Amino acid sequence: MAIADKKSDHVDMVIVGAGFAGMYMLYGARENGLSVRCFEAGDGVGGTWYWNRYPGARVDIECLEYSYSFSEELQNEWNWTERYAGQPELLDYANHVADRYNMRDDITFETRVVSTIFNEDTQRWTVTTDSGEVVSAKFCVMATGLISAPVEPDFEGLENYTGEQYMTSRWPKEKIDFSGKRVGVVGTGSSGIQVISEVAQDVGELFVFQRTPAYTIPLQNRESDPTQTAKIKQNYGELRELEKQSFAGFTMMHSDLSPLPTLSALEVTAEERDAEYEDRWASGGLSPYYAYVDTIMDEESNQTLGDFAIKKMKERVNDPVTAEKLSPDYAILTRRLSPETNYLESFNQDNVHLVDLLESPLERITEKGIVVGGEEIELDVIIFATGFDVMTGAMDRIDIRGREGQSLKERWSGGLTSYLGMMTHGFPNYFWVNGPHSPFYNPILLAEYQGDLIFNAAKQLDDLGKDCLEAKADAEDDWVDLTNTIGDMTLFPKSNNYYMGDNIPGKPRRVVFFLGGFVAYEEQCTAGYADLSGFLLS
Repeated sequence: MAIADKKSDHVDMVIVGAGFAGMYMLYGARENGLSVRCFEAGDGVGGTWYWNRYPGARVDIECLEYSYSFSEELQNEWNWTERYAGQPELLDYANHVADRYNMRDDITFETRVVSTIFNEDTQRWTVTTDSGEVVSAKFCVMATGLISAPVEPDFEGLENYTGEQYMTSRWPKEKIDFSGKRVGVVGTGSSGIQVISEVAQDVGELFVFQRTPAYTIPLQNRESDPTQTAKIKQNYGELRELEKQSFAGFTMMHSDLSPLPTLSALEVTAEERDAEYEDRWASGGLSPYYAYVDTIMDEESNQTLGDFAIKKMKERVNDPVTAEKLSPDYAILTRRLSPETNYLESFNQDNVHLVDLLESPLERITEKGIVVGGEEIELDVIIFATGFDVMTGAMDRIDIRGREGQSLKERWSGGLTSYLGMMTHGFPNYFWVNGPHSPFYNPILLAEYQGDLIFNAAKQLDDLGKDCLEAKADAEDDWVDLTNTIGDMTLFPKSNNYYMGDNIPGKPRRVVFFLGGFVAYEEQCTAGYADLSGFLLS
């Protein structure tokens, strides 16, 4: 199979999205001799880091782990300037990869895919874009991202507001001046917390509209240490192997190799446990996720971490009433942990005000601001950090139809279905990466793993002289049952969170991630893909 001309309308593979997952799929398609087209809505690569340009946007997995592993040369030539890079540097990295592998020739930018329809006569996918272009592809891969479908703000009276308004997920490229302005931020998830920490330094007054408080931990970001970086690069093989053996694909402590947890939080003394948690807080980032093996499974174990986190949080806020309102009352890690820099300290400023929406609900937006509890708060600027329709959102916004014209959105209206978190019955040769029922795992490394499975499956199809690969219905049922059973064994169903789809009204309440860990996921994939026993071939 030959590499396609950029404007070819007949290719082996169409990829939707040019973030880190889509870029790897493009690289891998070429390496495997597949002709390929990639469509990207933005005018550049980078996905999450292209769209999310708000002040303070940065990754919270150490960059030496949140990076491609497929090329030893790429791993060694790129030098991160910080432990946790900000959005501009992450976008620079994406552009470096795109340039290094000459990817742009096969990417059509500023173009959205509006439909993908399976043609049962040709056994191929008809892909149509918003420009009217139509492309035929044997394989279709959705690399549309975990968090790429923003939840639009939906408040009474929003259309009447005359001030400036912005969404963290669609931030403009030009710098915004907040100096001297009355600014409101609606939402205190990870994006909201990052932007609050930054704009609090510049505004005249800041009003933080909080519905659900978040567990936070200091990010502990700093400039990269060249000596430590060199050490990791010399031991990259060991680090990558640790990631594969870990639950979620990030393992480092204090920018160094760290052994994986083997104990329950209840198997150690209170003093040993607190010392471990103190070390995690000193390291920062997402390190509490892998302190002990049972934190998301056992309520008592989870409580030890939650109590410690709230104690550390309250120590940073001067006013006890404000500190209490900033303290969550749900199981820690069942909503995303939010590493931050000086977020809690922002509330010690006289010009920063916490508006507790549980105490005084947001009633409506007016021409001049926001009304809560019957009181209008006048604002020059409103920033909406209202989150994303995680996993399924971006795919729901495309008209995807498989055999007999079945709509994927309608199929999922009663609950998610998938086989191995990569495809679903009735949609032959239609894959997604980092999508529904994929494991909770380092997204770049997961994209590489799932991408390689797709390419190996395509080669097996070719070797067998077959055209289509489709998940068996019974194999899919087994995977859905396993995913839901494991999810029900965790603490995630006990709180409202996007892992269960709770942030989207009307979305069926079922776990959207595979929460069994990467080792178990790899075992399942090896069994299903080794001889394609979980698939129908035609």
